[in-house]
Amino acid sequence: MRQEAGDELSPSMMAALATIENRGPLTPSELAEFERIKRPTATRVLRRLADDGLIERTADPSDGRSAVVSVTREGAGLLKKLRSRKNAYLARRLRELPDEDVETLDRAAAVLERLLDDERR
Repeated sequence: MRQEAGDELSPSMMAALATIENRGPLTPSELAEFERIKRPTATRVLRRLADDGLIERTADPSDGRSAVVSVTREGAGLLKKLRSRKNAYLARRLRELPDEDVETLDRAAAVLERLLDDERR
């Protein structure tokens, strides 16, 4: 599935960008915590995303010594494009599955949704 997304972003960069889009604006430390990576790794990923124009840094309104990052219009557009490609790929593959397998995946998706809902509380 990674090949279907294209090579515009590494998996770690795409994950970070999606996290910023979904939970942002974020400090670099918050991103590191959400992504379960070390702060220096988050800093490197953020530098690359900023260099590519996919995120922007602004002063943290609660702490002027720090910055928060948010997704730019270009970053949101790239995420939308990559998600569309992945969705199309998965839709093609799901159409090839027998009904029994699709039903199994449907049940598994319901379990995963419950797990995520429990974590959000």
